[in-house]
Amino acid sequence: MKPIIQVLCFCLLLGNTNFAQTKKVDICIYGGTSAGVIAAYTAKQAGKSVLLIEPGQRLGGLSSGGLGYTDIGNKYAVTGLALDFYRRLGKHYGKLESWIFEPGIAEQTFLQYIKAAKVEVLYNTALFSVKKEQGYIREIEVNHPFSPAPQTARKIQAKMFIDCSYEGDLMAKAGVSYTVGREANSLYNETYNGVQLKDKHQFPDGIDPYKIPGKPESGLVWGISTATLDPQGTGDKKAQAYNFRICLSNQPDNLIPITQPEEYDPEKYTLLLRYLEKKPAKDLWAFLKFDLMPNHKTDINNNGPFSTDMIGMNYDYPEADYATRKKITDQHTSYIKGLLYFIGHDPRMPEHLRTQMLKWGYPKDEYVNSGHWSPQMYVREARRMVGQYVMTQANCEGKEIVKDGVGMAAYTMDSHNCQRLVVNGMVKNEGDVQIGGFGPYPIAYGSIIPKANECKNLFVPVCLSASHIAYGSIRMEPVFMVLGQSAAVAAAMAIDAKQPVQEINITKLQTQLKANPLVNGSTPEIVVDNDDKEKVSTTGQWASRKGGYGSSYLVAEPAVKEKRTITYTPAITKAGRYEVYIYLPKMGNMAREIAIQVMDGKKKTPVTLHPASIQVAGQTSGEWVSIGAYQLPAGKQSSVEIGVEDAGGIVVADAILFIPR
Repeated sequence: MKPIIQVLCFCLLLGNTNFAQTKKVDICIYGGTSAGVIAAYTAKQAGKSVLLIEPGQRLGGLSSGGLGYTDIGNKYAVTGLALDFYRRLGKHYGKLESWIFEPGIAEQTFLQYIKAAKVEVLYNTALFSVKKEQGYIREIEVNHPFSPAPQTARKIQAKMFIDCSYEGDLMAKAGVSYTVGREANSLYNETYNGVQLKDKHQFPDGIDPYKIPGKPESGLVWGISTATLDPQGTGDKKAQAYNFRICLSNQPDNLIPITQPEEYDPEKYTLLLRYLEKKPAKDLWAFLKFDLMPNHKTDINNNGPFSTDMIGMNYDYPEADYATRKKITDQHTSYIKGLLYFIGHDPRMPEHLRTQMLKWGYPKDEYVNSGHWSPQMYVREARRMVGQYVMTQANCEGKEIVKDGVGMAAYTMDSHNCQRLVVNGMVKNEGDVQIGGFGPYPIAYGSIIPKANECKNLFVPVCLSASHIAYGSIRMEPVFMVLGQSAAVAAAMAIDAKQPVQEINITKLQTQLKANPLVNGSTPEIVVDNDDKEKVSTTGQWASRKGGYGSSYLVAEPAVKEKRTITYTPAITKAGRYEVYIYLPKMGNMAREIAIQVMDGKKKTPVTLHPASIQVAGQTSGEWVSIGAYQLPAGKQSSVEIGVEDAGGIVVADAILFIPR
């Protein structure tokens, strides 16, 4: 009876039992990730008929699946509806914007977009086949991922398709070129791709890899590969490790105790015990990245050599069928739930760590439809398209700058470990790379579209065209949302112009993205950064430092006694009331107070800012701080001036934001 029930449920979810019917829309989006939701909303706002297809039961992907401690890199890179998403979260929490949030609140926020635009969504619906003609996707066939009976299949026809899945299934079935794993450094003249044996999230020397220490004949401890270490920079098909971003609660009335999962095997965690013997931990933070969310919750990520990453157990996932992916996902779930249980209950664990762990449990008010556990595994990387343009390390480092940018990235080039193996008789992890130190950089339009000879009506903003190490910088949820919006605007343009995606007017696309960032015709906010030389003037000595908002910020050191000022002059396109914010980078030894003058075209209003009273969130490059609301005329009659005089510390000048109210 179970298959019949599944099919019946599928019929109800589709809202239409006539599966022989072929549905026609302008734009079909596959994958209800954060990018998928934003793309669907954008396309609908552009006046197109839209269908969003989600293989699971929840929208938002990782952004509603536990990744509440947002990987930003630099807020300058987050624009349009992606920024609007974090502003909506901020409104919920009583702030301008919030980059730290609960999964359920994120899901509600994504559903706001779906409801507002009246986007049709098919849940529990997966892709099974793609029909192409003359380089165009003409039709796809979808079904319940685990009940693919012919009588329940449904055909979808669309003028444009956008693959927003983490796996790139639509791209692959459409015959578009892609790769899995790590390229050799030699392919794109890179230095951080391929095999990388480094010191981050690494075991200290001396940890024995064998079940019986010192006896290779006893076999390897669980989780250690029999592979041998290849030379540095060698390419392979290994995917960086997956895990879940774990939401727990320590609020007693909202806590479900962590119990022993099915297929629990305490020997899977032997390496944790050996690591703790070598390097004792004072608390759980030593091997679990505990980031605290609102309302006594967490976003726990991998930390250290042995943690929530299930290293080496995901190689088959990117190209697997749905049943195999479910099996791999279940294995990851069991491993991580088992780890949490092991920490709290195994008598071999240090008592103080067991005591700490038992204070946490699964939150009653999160993931109520999936057993209080996230339905979204952290698929850090699966397929990657080899499209019209391939983003590489050179793009991240600013050595190559594309001119067809339709979004920006700013995060460190980041790869989690890809394998755990024996090196010189010791257990070691391989594949972790964390290389930063560069500013925001543009992402090519050519990297979200296929080559013209492979497909003419497809966008791939998530599994985009990038090398493994470049993808490690790009693969952040805010960036996926930005690219999802860009893809949807481009798709609407291609439909209107009756052109292949490779032939649209890039300049027009870039202009439209900038002029209508919220896709509702509202007046865009205005940012003047210290790097906007035409809008910023200085007197006296200011030093430039990397970071903050954009690529740099300016500082006035207290040792210099001359009078110094910096003046920001925005070009106000529409007269009205604007709330003005100053960006305060995260740094120490700031002045006790900063003197500011706001000119509204008629008079100057003095404002004093006290940096010590401003709390900057741990994962951001700084915070926007309001300095009041003002009626500003159109043109260049308004300005914000920061002065330096007996400030008692470093005066910082970064960016000024004008939000129309």
